[in-house]
Amino acid sequence: MTWALKRQILYILGLLIFFGAIALYFLWPYINKPPTCFDGKQNGTELGVDCGGGCVRACSFEVDKLSIFWSRSFEVVPGRYNAVSYIENQNPNKIIRKIKYRFRFADKDNLYIGQREGETFVPPAGKFAVFEPAINLGNSIPVYTTFEFTEAPLWENVDPSVVDQLNLVVYDINLTNEDSTPKLSAVIRNDSLFVIPDLNAVAILYDDLNNALSVSSTYVPVLNRESRVDVNFTWRAPMSKKVLTKEIIPMFNIQNIRLK
Repeated sequence: MTWALKRQILYILGLLIFFGAIALYFLWPYINKPPTCFDGKQNGTELGVDCGGGCVRACSFEVDKLSIFWSRSFEVVPGRYNAVSYIENQNPNKIIRKIKYRFRFADKDNLYIGQREGETFVPPAGKFAVFEPAINLGNSIPVYTTFEFTEAPLWENVDPSVVDQLNLVVYDINLTNEDSTPKLSAVIRNDSLFVIPDLNAVAILYDDLNNALSVSSTYVPVLNRESRVDVNFTWRAPMSKKVLTKEIIPMFNIQNIRLK
């Protein structure tokens, strides 16, 4: 090999290395992308594909299924009913931003008479209620009420410190006019530093056997930090049995709270 040919080869190799280095400089960010929670791969601190670890989305194997304890319908006026499903989320610091559901109603012969669909959020760790008001079933009487979620849940992790700081206290629960037009009053106190908008409080009355007698709901547009609000629930007719226990469940979407 002549010296001139060697020089040409070295020159070509130098050019290839030079242009290769430039190409690698521009392509490296695309080749060596840092792991994200949206890249369709299990990488970084993820426990599954784009879930767990540092991701907002929780993996399905990290969570327990929601427990549906019971679902019932209660007559408000002839032909109209309130429906409620009593559910528990056993997963601390895990929520569902929104999920669709369906109530179905059947008569004493277990014949389908109607349904109501909706969408709700699932709060972290605790019992909650899904409430549907004023369901028109005409002349049919719902004896059987079933409830189901109609789509797969998308669980999300929520900051444990936020959950720990939220503290709503329900007290001064008082039922009056029980033999005519019952009225339930109570106070909900927000001991946290968070402003809570769109709070729905669901009231459930129970008999001595802990069977639900009726339900009602009231809406609070906003519950400010370190403040309280009086809530009231009413019924048009007395209960079928003596009320022994009264439960009030404050419902709010933790995604919507804010520091003032």
